[in-house]
Parts: sequence; structure tokens; C-alpha cells
Amino acid sequence: MTARLAEHYETVVKPKLKEQFGYPNDLAVPRLDKIVLNMGLGEATQDSKKIESATTEMGLIAGQKAQVTTAKQSIANFKLREGVAIGCKVTLRRDRMFEFLDRLVTIALPRVRDFRGLRPTSFDGRGNYAMGLREQIVFPEINYDEVDEIRGLDVIICTTAGSDDEARELLRGFDMPFRE
Repeated sequence: MTARLAEHYETVVKPKLKEQFGYPNDLAVPRLDKIVLNMGLGEATQDSKKIESATTEMGLIAGQKAQVTTAKQSIANFKLREGVAIGCKVTLRRDRMFEFLDRLVTIALPRVRDFRGLRPTSFDGRGNYAMGLREQIVFPEINYDEVDEIRGLDVIICTTAGSDDEARELLRGFDMPFRE
């Protein structure tokens, strides 16, 4: 079973991009490479239970187990030692990536309070888009009553596009709600 957005990409988005930018063949057309979800937990240095709850919530959101990230070096001002758990991340590819993007666009983003659209300038110059969510409870998989603390998470969408304009049009093809 392929994801709904994967079929949408093949039938609608890819031909539109090929015509718009004049690509010589189908393999030159930009596509989604991966989506990385990251949750930084600076306060977890004192309480290890926060890491456990964050990884379970991230696993529910992503549909796969979250990987715990650790500090690479010690920083005395932050009371941080090398090797201490400070967050978690998940890298989504293929069908899980398309399923997550579908849920993000159709369910999670409309549930964000005071949402006026995504910033069209949050590209990195190489066709990757980064955005932050202030609350993890916008996802329907998270039960609001079982949440011990509201945490934000970063969503990075990596594409094979060479420029920001190509990546912006690719994401617009997936109905990403950019501000005008």
C-alpha cells in the first residue's frame, strides 16, 4: 500500500514541476528525501523521566521509535556533561514520510492556535525547509490528558531540489500552507 501523497506526487506534482521548470527527464524533478523530527530537552539533564516521556510521544507522532540524542561535549555554564541525554529525534523516509506529511498538512497545522500560514523564507538555500511547532498536542495521536508537559518540536523537510524556489513549489504541490 502506497501513501496517498506518494501517488499525488507521481500523478500531479511531478508533471507540473517538470513543465514549470523544464526538466529534461523525470529523475531531474525534485522530490522529498526525508523528514527529520527533533525535540530538544535541555531540562532533561536533571530529570531522566522527561526523556522517556518525550521519546514515547515522538514515537506516537512519527510511527517509529525515537532515537535519544546525547551531548557531544561538556559545557559548564549549562551544567552539561558529555554523553548526557538532551533530546530525541526521528528520521522518516518513504511511506512513513508521506504519511507524516499528510497528517501534518491536513490535521496538525490547522489545529495550531493563531495559525496564519508557514513562513516562505524558512528555506536554507539548498532546498530544505525547517519549521517549529510549539506544542506536540496538535497531533491527534497524543492524548492531552496523558501529557505531563507541553513541548515543542522541530520539523525539517529535506528535498532533492537545487534551489529554494524549486523546493517551495514542490511543497506547494503537497498543499503546504505558506503565507503570501
